[in-house]
Amino acid sequence: MDFGGLRALDHLDLDISEGQIVALIGPNGAGKTTFFNCITGIYPPTKGDIVIRSRQRDKTERINGLKPNHVTEKGMARTFQNIRLFPDMTVLENVMIGRHCRTFSGVAGAIFRGKGTLREERKIVADSCTILGKMGLSDAVNELAKNLPYGAQRRLEIARAMATEPFLLLLDEPAAGMNPLETNELDDLIVAIRDKEGISILLIEHDMKLVMSLSDRIFVMDYGKKIAQGTPAEIRSNPAVIKAYLGEDIDA
Repeated sequence: MDFGGLRALDHLDLDISEGQIVALIGPNGAGKTTFFNCITGIYPPTKGDIVIRSRQRDKTERINGLKPNHVTEKGMARTFQNIRLFPDMTVLENVMIGRHCRTFSGVAGAIFRGKGTLREERKIVADSCTILGKMGLSDAVNELAKNLPYGAQRRLEIARAMATEPFLLLLDEPAAGMNPLETNELDDLIVAIRDKEGISILLIEHDMKLVMSLSDRIFVMDYGKKIAQGTPAEIRSNPAVIKAYLGEDIDA
């Protein structure tokens, strides 16, 4: 991915297998969020291919150039570094919005309010309440999103992403700003999303304790390039990773 004369992503090659929790780590400015923006349709990559498993499972498809809403329809949903909720809407309404890409009633249905539209709306509410229950937010369905504690707002953003029925959930620094208790709860939540919901996870995170406890595999970036990949044990002792985070040894 090039921005004028700056190459933000340089021959980055990364894959995620079904049922895995994969972490993407690296120093600030390494290009991690730019990568998320490329694969979710916010930026069209300058060069290269983004390929996903088709919902038919026996096929793959190239998604370069698709708009973000079409990428979501294909089965990828994301959260952001900075929470992007609808603050003056309720917790329930925020999740209901995530169901939009899986609904069928159009403008005519909204105007004439036929039986099919009303039935679909009831299902949207029921499905959204089920998701909120899994996120531990059942008691807050009628609260305004802006009134939730910070950690609950993070969980609400994940709930809205899950409402789109993704096969891959992309979490951009979900533990940022959380206290240790909230981080531990997030750890359990991410594992439950993978194990109970069957959703694969791609995670950008700076909390190394969380990354090492959660991840099946870890990819490491620096200056737009992949410098290492492997299991948490392999990454922990990789000289290239240590150098990227701590810098060169300096003689006293």
